[in-house]
Amino acid sequence: MFMVDVWIPYGKTEACVRVPTRNFLGSIEPREKPGVPDALLEVKRALNEPIGSKSLDEIVKPKDKVVIVVDDATRPAPSHLMVLPLLEEINNAGVEDEDITIIFACGTHKAVTREEATRLLGEDVLDRVKTISHDSRSSDLVYVGKTKKYGTKVYLNRVFAEANVKILTGDICFHYYAGYGGGRKSVLPGVSGEETIKQNHTMLLHPNAKTGVLAGNPVHEDMIEAARLAQVDFILNVVTNTRKEIVKAFSGDMEQAFYEGVKLVDEMYRISVDRRADIVVVSPGGHPADVNLFQAYKGVDNALNIVKRGGVIILVAECLEGHGNQVFYDWMVKFKDLKALQREIKRNFMLGGHKAYFLMKALQKFQIFLVSAMPDYYAANIFKLRTARAVNDALHEAFNMVGKNAKVWVMPYGNFTLPEVKTREE
Repeated sequence: MFMVDVWIPYGKTEACVRVPTRNFLGSIEPREKPGVPDALLEVKRALNEPIGSKSLDEIVKPKDKVVIVVDDATRPAPSHLMVLPLLEEINNAGVEDEDITIIFACGTHKAVTREEATRLLGEDVLDRVKTISHDSRSSDLVYVGKTKKYGTKVYLNRVFAEANVKILTGDICFHYYAGYGGGRKSVLPGVSGEETIKQNHTMLLHPNAKTGVLAGNPVHEDMIEAARLAQVDFILNVVTNTRKEIVKAFSGDMEQAFYEGVKLVDEMYRISVDRRADIVVVSPGGHPADVNLFQAYKGVDNALNIVKRGGVIILVAECLEGHGNQVFYDWMVKFKDLKALQREIKRNFMLGGHKAYFLMKALQKFQIFLVSAMPDYYAANIFKLRTARAVNDALHEAFNMVGKNAKVWVMPYGNFTLPEVKTREE
Protein backbone atom coordinates (compact mmCIF):
# COMPACT_ATOMS: atom_id res chain seq x y z
CA MET A 1 0.00 0.00 0.00
CA PHE A 2 1.40 3.41 -0.99
CA MET A 3 1.45 6.02 1.74
CA VAL A 4 1.67 9.81 1.82
CA ASP A 5 3.65 11.31 4.71
CA VAL A 6 2.49 14.75 5.88
CA TRP A 7 4.49 16.51 8.58
CA ILE A 8 2.38 18.70 10.85
CA PRO A 9 3.39 21.03 13.69
CA TYR A 10 3.08 19.63 17.24
CA GLY A 11 4.25 21.89 20.08
CA LYS A 12 7.75 22.98 19.10
CA THR A 13 8.34 19.83 17.03
CA GLU A 14 6.46 17.95 14.29
CA ALA A 15 4.43 14.78 13.92
CA CYS A 16 4.19 12.64 10.79
CA VAL A 17 0.72 11.63 9.53
CA ARG A 18 0.80 8.56 7.26
CA VAL A 19 -2.24 8.37 4.99
CA PRO A 20 -2.79 5.68 2.35
CA THR A 21 -2.47 7.38 -1.07
CA ARG A 22 -5.92 6.25 -2.23
CA ASN A 23 -7.56 7.88 0.83
CA PHE A 24 -5.63 11.15 0.75
CA LEU A 25 -7.46 14.23 -0.57
CA GLY A 26 -4.61 16.62 0.15
CA SER A 27 -3.13 19.07 2.63
CA ILE A 28 -5.00 22.36 3.15
CA GLU A 29 -2.50 25.12 3.81
CA PRO A 30 -2.53 28.92 3.83
CA ARG A 31 -1.44 30.77 0.69
CA GLU A 32 1.53 31.95 2.65
CA LYS A 33 3.05 35.34 1.87
CA PRO A 34 6.55 36.32 2.99
CA GLY A 35 7.03 38.80 5.81
CA VAL A 36 8.31 42.25 4.81
CA PRO A 37 12.11 42.61 4.98
CA ASP A 38 11.84 45.53 7.45
CA ALA A 39 8.78 45.51 9.72
CA LEU A 40 9.37 49.00 11.19
CA LEU A 41 9.70 50.46 7.72
CA GLU A 42 6.40 48.81 6.70
CA VAL A 43 4.62 50.28 9.75
CA LYS A 44 6.01 53.73 8.92
CA ARG A 45 4.85 53.32 5.31
CA ALA A 46 1.33 52.52 6.53
CA LEU A 47 1.34 55.57 8.84
CA ASN A 48 2.32 57.76 5.88
CA GLU A 49 -0.46 56.31 3.73
CA PRO A 50 -3.56 56.31 5.96
CA ILE A 51 -6.72 54.78 4.50
CA GLY A 52 -9.84 56.99 4.57
CA SER A 53 -8.47 59.35 7.19
CA LYS A 54 -6.18 62.32 7.84
CA SER A 55 -2.64 61.43 8.84
CA LEU A 56 -1.77 61.32 12.55
CA ASP A 57 0.18 64.59 12.44
CA GLU A 58 -3.01 66.31 11.20
CA ILE A 59 -5.13 64.67 13.92
CA VAL A 60 -2.85 65.18 16.93
CA LYS A 61 -2.24 68.68 18.34
CA PRO A 62 0.29 69.84 20.97
CA LYS A 63 -0.94 69.31 24.58
CA ASP A 64 -3.45 66.62 23.50
CA LYS A 65 -3.97 63.68 25.86
CA VAL A 66 -3.36 60.64 23.64
CA VAL A 67 -4.16 56.97 24.33
CA ILE A 68 -2.79 54.02 22.38
CA VAL A 69 -4.66 50.75 22.91
CA VAL A 70 -2.51 47.61 22.54
CA ASP A 71 -3.37 43.91 22.84
CA ASP A 72 -2.74 42.06 26.11
CA ALA A 73 -0.54 38.97 26.53
CA THR A 74 -3.22 36.55 25.22
CA ARG A 75 -2.90 37.92 21.66
CA PRO A 76 0.03 37.53 19.27
CA ALA A 77 0.00 41.10 17.86
CA PRO A 78 3.57 42.49 17.48
CA SER A 79 2.78 45.62 19.53
CA HIS A 80 6.45 46.57 19.99
CA LEU A 81 6.74 47.08 16.24
CA MET A 82 3.68 49.36 16.13
CA VAL A 83 4.13 51.48 19.24
CA LEU A 84 7.58 52.98 18.54
CA PRO A 85 6.66 54.49 15.14
CA LEU A 86 3.39 55.75 16.67
CA LEU A 87 5.23 57.47 19.53
CA GLU A 88 7.56 59.09 17.01
CA GLU A 89 4.61 60.49 15.01
CA ILE A 90 2.84 61.73 18.14
CA ASN A 91 6.01 63.37 19.49
CA ASN A 92 6.61 65.05 16.12
CA ALA A 93 3.10 66.52 16.34
CA GLY A 94 4.13 68.27 19.56
CA VAL A 95 2.84 65.89 22.25
CA GLU A 96 5.22 65.00 25.10
CA ASP A 97 5.59 61.44 26.41
CA GLU A 98 3.92 62.38 29.70
CA ASP A 99 0.66 63.12 27.83
CA ILE A 100 0.57 59.65 26.25
CA THR A 101 -0.92 56.56 27.93
CA ILE A 102 -0.78 53.02 26.60
CA ILE A 103 -3.77 50.90 27.61
CA PHE A 104 -3.62 47.11 27.51
CA ALA A 105 -6.94 45.95 26.02
CA CYS A 106 -7.56 43.23 28.59
CA GLY A 107 -11.32 42.88 28.08
CA THR A 108 -12.26 40.51 30.91
CA HIS A 109 -8.75 39.01 31.11
CA LYS A 110 -6.39 39.56 34.04
CA ALA A 111 -4.08 42.58 34.21
CA VAL A 112 -0.81 42.46 32.30
CA THR A 113 2.25 41.76 34.49
CA ARG A 114 5.44 43.83 34.29
CA GLU A 115 7.18 40.86 32.67
CA GLU A 116 4.44 40.52 30.02
CA ALA A 117 4.45 44.27 29.41
CA THR A 118 8.21 44.16 28.81
CA ARG A 119 7.76 41.34 26.33
CA LEU A 120 4.89 43.13 24.56
CA LEU A 121 6.38 46.62 24.35
CA GLY A 122 10.06 46.49 25.27
CA GLU A 123 11.90 48.24 28.13
CA ASP A 124 12.37 51.48 26.15
CA VAL A 125 8.66 52.09 25.79
CA LEU A 126 7.87 51.15 29.41
CA ASP A 127 10.48 53.62 30.65
CA ARG A 128 9.07 56.40 28.47
CA VAL A 129 5.28 56.33 28.77
CA LYS A 130 2.64 55.39 31.30
CA THR A 131 0.93 52.02 30.79
CA ILE A 132 -2.27 50.74 32.40
CA SER A 133 -4.24 47.50 32.16
CA HIS A 134 -7.94 47.92 31.45
CA ASP A 135 -10.17 46.60 34.26
CA SER A 136 -13.65 45.66 33.02
CA ARG A 137 -14.98 45.75 36.60
CA SER A 138 -13.60 49.17 37.48
CA SER A 139 -15.99 51.46 39.39
CA ASP A 140 -15.20 54.52 37.25
CA LEU A 141 -16.18 53.32 33.77
CA VAL A 142 -17.75 55.97 31.50
CA TYR A 143 -21.16 55.36 29.88
CA VAL A 144 -21.18 56.61 26.27
CA GLY A 145 -24.58 55.38 25.09
CA LYS A 146 -26.45 52.38 23.73
CA THR A 147 -25.91 50.61 20.42
CA LYS A 148 -28.98 51.29 18.25
CA LYS A 149 -29.50 47.88 16.69
CA TYR A 150 -28.91 45.59 19.67
CA GLY A 151 -29.28 47.94 22.64
CA THR A 152 -25.92 47.11 24.24
CA LYS A 153 -25.03 49.64 26.95
CA VAL A 154 -21.49 50.78 26.23
CA TYR A 155 -19.27 51.45 29.27
CA LEU A 156 -15.65 52.34 28.56
CA ASN A 157 -12.35 52.73 30.36
CA ARG A 158 -12.24 56.26 31.81
CA VAL A 159 -8.70 57.14 30.67
CA PHE A 160 -9.64 55.99 27.17
CA ALA A 161 -12.99 57.79 27.10
CA GLU A 162 -11.53 61.10 28.31
CA ALA A 163 -8.53 61.22 25.94
CA ASN A 164 -8.43 63.80 23.13
CA VAL A 165 -7.01 61.31 20.64
CA LYS A 166 -7.81 57.57 20.65
CA ILE A 167 -5.60 55.19 18.66
CA LEU A 168 -6.15 51.43 18.34
CA THR A 169 -3.52 48.83 17.41
CA GLY A 170 -3.79 45.11 16.81
CA ASP A 171 -3.64 42.32 14.29
CA ILE A 172 -6.37 41.29 11.87
CA CYS A 173 -7.02 37.55 11.76
CA PHE A 174 -9.95 35.15 11.84
CA HIS A 175 -12.08 35.08 14.99
CA TYR A 176 -14.72 32.44 15.44
CA TYR A 177 -17.67 34.53 16.54
CA ALA A 178 -16.63 38.14 15.79
CA GLY A 179 -15.70 36.99 12.26
CA TYR A 180 -12.28 38.63 12.49
CA GLY A 181 -10.07 40.04 15.24
CA GLY A 182 -8.58 43.53 14.95
CA GLY A 183 -10.06 46.99 14.39
CA ARG A 184 -13.14 47.58 16.54
CA LYS A 185 -12.33 44.63 18.81
CA SER A 186 -9.80 46.81 20.67
CA VAL A 187 -12.79 48.81 21.99
CA LEU A 188 -15.29 45.98 22.54
CA PRO A 189 -14.22 43.82 24.35
CA GLY A 190 -10.77 45.51 24.70
CA VAL A 191 -11.54 48.55 26.86
CA SER A 192 -15.24 47.94 27.65
CA GLY A 193 -17.01 47.21 30.91
CA GLU A 194 -17.98 43.67 31.88
CA GLU A 195 -21.71 44.29 31.37
CA THR A 196 -21.04 45.60 27.83
CA ILE A 197 -18.89 42.59 26.97
CA LYS A 198 -21.43 40.11 28.32
CA GLN A 199 -24.29 41.75 26.41
CA ASN A 200 -22.30 41.64 23.19
CA HIS A 201 -20.91 38.13 23.58
CA THR A 202 -24.28 36.45 24.27
CA MET A 203 -24.95 37.02 20.56
CA LEU A 204 -22.38 34.35 19.67
CA LEU A 205 -25.36 31.95 19.65
CA HIS A 206 -26.53 33.60 16.40
CA PRO A 207 -25.98 31.46 13.25
CA ASN A 208 -24.05 34.30 11.54
CA ALA A 209 -21.64 34.75 14.46
CA LYS A 210 -18.89 32.66 12.95
CA THR A 211 -15.37 32.69 11.52
CA GLY A 212 -14.87 34.89 8.49
CA VAL A 213 -18.42 36.30 8.50
CA LEU A 214 -19.07 40.04 8.97
CA ALA A 215 -22.31 40.60 7.00
CA GLY A 216 -25.26 39.98 9.30
CA ASN A 217 -22.98 38.99 12.20
CA PRO A 218 -24.55 40.66 15.26
CA VAL A 219 -21.39 40.37 17.38
CA HIS A 220 -19.41 42.30 14.77
CA GLU A 221 -22.14 44.85 14.00
CA ASP A 222 -22.53 45.60 17.69
CA MET A 223 -18.75 45.95 18.13
CA ILE A 224 -18.59 48.44 15.24
CA GLU A 225 -21.40 50.51 16.77
CA ALA A 226 -19.71 50.52 20.18
CA ALA A 227 -16.43 51.63 18.61
CA ARG A 228 -18.25 54.44 16.79
CA LEU A 229 -19.74 55.58 20.10
CA ALA A 230 -16.19 55.54 21.50
CA GLN A 231 -15.12 57.99 18.75
CA VAL A 232 -11.90 56.29 17.71
CA ASP A 233 -9.59 58.66 15.81
CA PHE A 234 -7.13 56.30 14.15
CA ILE A 235 -6.12 52.63 13.92
CA LEU A 236 -2.90 50.82 13.08
CA ASN A 237 -3.38 47.10 12.40
CA VAL A 238 -1.18 44.44 10.83
CA VAL A 239 -1.69 41.11 9.07
CA THR A 240 0.93 38.45 9.80
CA ASN A 241 1.83 35.10 8.23
CA THR A 242 1.93 31.80 10.16
CA ARG A 243 5.51 32.61 11.22
CA LYS A 244 4.13 35.78 12.87
CA GLU A 245 6.02 38.05 10.45
CA ILE A 246 4.26 41.22 9.30
CA VAL A 247 3.03 40.86 5.72
CA LYS A 248 1.36 44.26 5.55
CA ALA A 249 0.31 47.12 7.87
CA PHE A 250 -2.87 49.19 7.56
CA SER A 251 -3.60 52.56 9.17
CA GLY A 252 -6.29 55.21 9.14
CA ASP A 253 -10.07 55.12 9.56
CA MET A 254 -11.27 52.50 12.04
CA GLU A 255 -13.58 50.79 9.55
CA GLN A 256 -11.93 51.34 6.16
CA ALA A 257 -8.41 50.31 7.27
CA PHE A 258 -9.85 47.24 9.04
CA TYR A 259 -11.78 46.10 5.94
CA GLU A 260 -8.65 46.43 3.78
CA GLY A 261 -6.83 44.15 6.23
CA VAL A 262 -9.72 41.66 6.13
CA LYS A 263 -9.28 41.33 2.35
CA LEU A 264 -5.64 40.30 2.83
CA VAL A 265 -6.56 37.78 5.56
CA ASP A 266 -9.07 36.20 3.16
CA GLU A 267 -6.53 36.11 0.36
CA MET A 268 -4.03 34.26 2.55
CA TYR A 269 -6.13 32.07 4.81
CA ARG A 270 -9.56 31.42 3.22
CA ILE A 271 -9.07 28.29 1.13
CA SER A 272 -11.60 26.70 -1.26
CA VAL A 273 -11.80 22.91 -1.48
CA ASP A 274 -14.04 20.84 -3.74
CA ARG A 275 -15.45 18.32 -1.26
CA ARG A 276 -15.84 17.27 2.35
CA ALA A 277 -13.82 14.44 3.86
CA ASP A 278 -14.79 11.60 6.20
CA ILE A 279 -11.73 12.33 8.34
CA VAL A 280 -9.85 15.58 8.95
CA VAL A 281 -6.50 15.57 10.73
CA VAL A 282 -5.87 19.06 12.10
CA SER A 283 -2.95 20.68 13.89
CA PRO A 284 -3.60 24.17 15.29
CA GLY A 285 -0.14 25.11 13.96
CA GLY A 286 2.18 24.09 16.81
CA HIS A 287 3.38 26.28 19.66
CA PRO A 288 1.87 28.64 20.89
CA ALA A 289 -1.38 27.81 19.04
CA ASP A 290 -1.54 24.38 20.71
CA VAL A 291 -0.28 25.35 24.17
CA ASN A 292 -3.66 24.37 25.69
CA LEU A 293 -7.01 22.95 24.59
CA PHE A 294 -8.68 26.36 24.93
CA GLN A 295 -6.41 27.79 22.18
CA ALA A 296 -6.14 24.59 20.13
CA TYR A 297 -9.91 24.22 19.75
CA LYS A 298 -9.91 26.97 17.08
CA GLY A 299 -8.39 24.40 14.73
CA VAL A 300 -11.36 22.09 15.25
CA ASP A 301 -13.77 24.96 14.68
CA ASN A 302 -12.15 25.77 11.33
CA ALA A 303 -12.20 22.10 10.29
CA LEU A 304 -15.95 21.72 10.84
CA ASN A 305 -16.72 23.10 7.36
CA ILE A 306 -14.95 20.30 5.54
CA VAL A 307 -15.89 17.12 7.39
CA LYS A 308 -19.03 15.11 6.62
CA ARG A 309 -21.63 14.79 9.34
CA GLY A 310 -20.80 11.74 11.45
CA GLY A 311 -17.17 12.03 10.34
CA VAL A 312 -14.04 12.20 12.47
CA ILE A 313 -11.80 15.12 13.41
CA ILE A 314 -8.36 14.26 14.81
CA LEU A 315 -6.91 17.21 16.74
CA VAL A 316 -3.13 16.92 17.08
CA ALA A 317 -2.23 19.46 19.77
CA GLU A 318 0.37 19.17 22.51
CA CYS A 319 -1.66 21.01 25.20
CA LEU A 320 1.32 21.24 27.57
CA GLU A 321 -0.70 23.59 29.78
CA GLY A 322 -3.74 21.29 29.86
CA HIS A 323 -7.18 22.80 29.27
CA GLY A 324 -6.07 26.41 29.70
CA ASN A 325 -9.25 27.94 31.07
CA GLN A 326 -11.09 27.24 34.31
CA VAL A 327 -14.53 28.39 33.12
CA PHE A 328 -14.22 26.15 30.04
CA TYR A 329 -13.44 23.22 32.39
CA ASP A 330 -16.18 24.08 34.90
CA TRP A 331 -18.89 24.41 32.27
CA MET A 332 -17.93 21.07 30.67
CA VAL A 333 -18.33 19.47 34.11
CA LYS A 334 -21.52 21.31 35.02
CA PHE A 335 -23.62 21.26 31.84
CA LYS A 336 -24.65 17.99 30.29
CA ASP A 337 -26.34 19.22 27.12
CA LEU A 338 -26.36 22.06 24.60
CA LYS A 339 -29.71 23.52 25.66
CA ALA A 340 -28.48 24.04 29.23
CA LEU A 341 -25.32 25.71 27.91
CA GLN A 342 -27.33 28.06 25.67
CA ARG A 343 -29.53 29.07 28.59
CA GLU A 344 -26.48 29.82 30.73
CA ILE A 345 -24.83 31.88 27.97
CA LYS A 346 -27.99 34.02 27.67
CA ARG A 347 -28.38 34.32 31.43
CA ASN A 348 -24.83 34.72 32.61
CA PHE A 349 -22.19 34.81 29.88
CA MET A 350 -18.68 34.07 31.09
CA LEU A 351 -15.64 34.11 28.83
CA GLY A 352 -14.51 30.50 28.59
CA GLY A 353 -18.04 29.14 28.73
CA HIS A 354 -18.42 29.88 25.05
CA LYS A 355 -15.68 27.33 24.30
CA ALA A 356 -17.65 24.62 26.13
CA TYR A 357 -20.67 25.55 23.99
CA PHE A 358 -18.73 25.31 20.71
CA LEU A 359 -17.10 22.01 21.67
CA MET A 360 -20.39 20.42 22.76
CA LYS A 361 -22.07 21.62 19.57
CA ALA A 362 -19.30 20.03 17.46
CA LEU A 363 -19.51 16.76 19.43
CA GLN A 364 -23.19 16.42 18.45
CA LYS A 365 -22.21 16.02 14.78
CA PHE A 366 -18.68 14.59 14.79
CA GLN A 367 -16.38 12.21 16.62
CA ILE A 368 -13.33 14.12 17.88
CA PHE A 369 -9.98 12.55 18.79
CA LEU A 370 -7.30 14.39 20.75
CA VAL A 371 -3.64 13.44 20.36
CA SER A 372 -1.86 15.40 23.10
CA ALA A 373 0.22 15.38 26.27
CA MET A 374 -2.96 15.93 28.31
CA PRO A 375 -3.93 13.16 30.74
CA ASP A 376 -6.62 10.90 29.25
CA TYR A 377 -8.79 11.40 32.31
CA TYR A 378 -9.36 15.08 31.47
CA ALA A 379 -9.58 14.68 27.72
CA ALA A 380 -12.07 11.81 27.88
CA ASN A 381 -14.08 12.40 31.07
CA ILE A 382 -14.27 16.19 31.16
CA PHE A 383 -14.03 17.22 27.51
CA LYS A 384 -15.74 14.11 26.04
CA LEU A 385 -12.95 13.55 23.50
CA ARG A 386 -11.60 10.22 22.30
CA THR A 387 -7.85 9.92 22.87
CA ALA A 388 -4.92 8.27 21.17
CA ARG A 389 -1.24 8.25 22.01
CA ALA A 390 -0.10 8.97 18.46
CA VAL A 391 -1.71 10.51 15.40
CA ASN A 392 -1.47 7.34 13.31
CA ASP A 393 -3.16 5.31 16.06
CA ALA A 394 -6.04 7.79 15.96
CA LEU A 395 -6.16 7.61 12.16
CA HIS A 396 -6.26 3.80 12.30
CA GLU A 397 -9.21 3.94 14.71
CA ALA A 398 -10.95 6.55 12.57
CA PHE A 399 -10.73 4.24 9.53
CA ASN A 400 -12.29 1.47 11.64
CA MET A 401 -15.15 3.82 12.54
CA VAL A 402 -16.00 5.32 9.14
CA GLY A 403 -14.70 2.64 6.77
CA LYS A 404 -11.50 1.77 4.97
CA ASN A 405 -12.45 3.87 1.91
CA ALA A 406 -12.74 7.06 4.00
CA LYS A 407 -11.27 10.19 2.43
CA VAL A 408 -8.84 12.34 4.46
CA TRP A 409 -7.93 16.02 4.51
CA VAL A 410 -4.93 17.22 6.56
CA MET A 411 -4.78 20.79 7.97
CA PRO A 412 -1.31 21.67 9.31
CA TYR A 413 -2.26 25.25 10.35
CA GLY A 414 -5.81 24.76 11.56
CA ASN A 415 -6.03 27.86 13.79
CA PHE A 416 -5.18 30.12 10.85
CA THR A 417 -6.83 28.41 7.87
CA LEU A 418 -10.52 28.65 6.96
CA PRO A 419 -11.34 25.99 4.36
CA GLU A 420 -14.69 26.16 2.57
CA VAL A 421 -16.40 23.71 0.24
CA LYS A 422 -17.07 25.50 -3.02
CA THR A 423 -19.50 23.03 -4.63
CA ARG A 424 -22.92 21.98 -3.31
CA GLU A 425 -22.03 18.30 -3.20
CA GLU A 426 -24.08 17.55 -0.11
